[in-house]
Order: sequence, then C-alpha cells, then structure tokens
Amino acid sequence: GVPYVGCGVLASATGMDKVVMKQLFQHAGLSVTEYEWFPRSLWEESPGSVIERVGAGIGLPAFVKPANLGSSVGISKAGDEKELREAINDAARYDRRIIVERAVNGREIEVSILGNEHPMASLPGEIITGHKFYDYEDKYMDSASRTEVPADLPQATVEQVQRDAIKAFQAIDGAGLARVDFFIERDTGRIIINEINTMPGFTSISMYAKLWEASGISYTELIDRLIALALERHRDKARNLTTYQPREVKK
Repeated sequence: GVPYVGCGVLASATGMDKVVMKQLFQHAGLSVTEYEWFPRSLWEESPGSVIERVGAGIGLPAFVKPANLGSSVGISKAGDEKELREAINDAARYDRRIIVERAVNGREIEVSILGNEHPMASLPGEIITGHKFYDYEDKYMDSASRTEVPADLPQATVEQVQRDAIKAFQAIDGAGLARVDFFIERDTGRIIINEINTMPGFTSISMYAKLWEASGISYTELIDRLIALALERHRDKARNLTTYQPREVKK
C-alpha cells in the first residue's frame, strides 16, 4: 500500500455516518444531542408514527439531516410539524436513513486534532454564525459568519473540550488529523459533541490550520507533521501479517 495522510477506511466512514458516530460517542461517555433516527422506508410507510416518535423523543425545534453527507447538505431546521414534514422529505432525497436532532441554543466550538496513537488537541475556536445555523451558504458562499480564534472560554472549559475531542478521535480510531465540533449550551454550559470531520478544510485560512497556528504550529510545520504521521502509520501497518500459515496439528 501507499502511505497517505488521514484516517483509514473505517474511521472515515464512521465520520460520515451521523448515526454510527453518535452511538460510538455515547459508548465513549461523551454527551451528544438528543436524537431519533429512522429509515426512509418507515417515513414513506408510516409518516404519522415518525412524527409522533420525534415529538415524544426530542420535541421541536429540531434539525433534520441525512445520516450520511457533509457540508450541511440536506439539513433543515424545523420549528413546527409542517416544517418537520418538509425537512424529512428533503433529507430523504439524499439518504435512506434520516436523523432528527434536538436544536441546541449554544455556541459552536471547534477543536483540531493531530496525531495517531497519542493525539493532541489544539486550542478551541468559535464559529459565530450569521444564519439560523452554519449552513452550506455560510460555509462556502458568503461572509455572514466569522471565526474567533482562540475562543473566549474559561480554562476549565478549554481543557474539557480538548479532552472530549481526543476521546471522540480515539472512539472512531482516527489517525493523522480531524476537526471535532461541539456545542456549549448557553443556559447550562453543558458541552455537547456535534460531530467529527475526518478530512477538514486544509487551506492556510481554514479553521483546522488556524487553530494549530494559534496553538503554536505553523502551516508548513503542520504539513511536515502530517506527512511524518502518515509514514509512521504506514510502517506500523506493515508489521501486520498478510498471509496465514496454519499450524500443524499433532496426531
């Protein structure tokens, strides 16, 4: 095989699947947003039962998302039943599984991760959005949102999100790099993990690089470290046997 930067197949797939991702985060003891998920077929066969389940399980407002996709594609915020039905129909265009998450009134915090077996976390940054949520247009098409690096947080909170980001990275068996996104509830201060991005934007002005620059690692040094981590992981993988010789059974 060829050395490459970043996560392996399993971690990359997990980072794209919002349902499996949340289940692994919960198993690791991390706090996630309350959610319900269901197959598209259930929505088509029994929409009333899905609406009832969402109402009983998490209530409204809520975010409706395809279980697999990135860049906020297919994501809508629903404040009433009519919007919920429209949002589910939209999400169902993109995936056979749909996830509905309780809307969180919180600050959006991001942490960069670097490493393999012993990952380290950057200082956190904050996304200050100009829309109802950090959607596709916010990310790629306009300047309604801005970033604050590092985020203005108490030291205890900084250390907690760093620990939780590393836990999330290890929960999916990450390698090389990732960015972990959190909410911090405005009313309670509760830290909620939103998702992990196993191949975050990587220009010199992307949040991933900006967080490491604020943490003392320049863009060029970051690239050097990522290459070294890729080679390290490749050497470790090369230790695995790829053939099997059955032992002789004594008669």
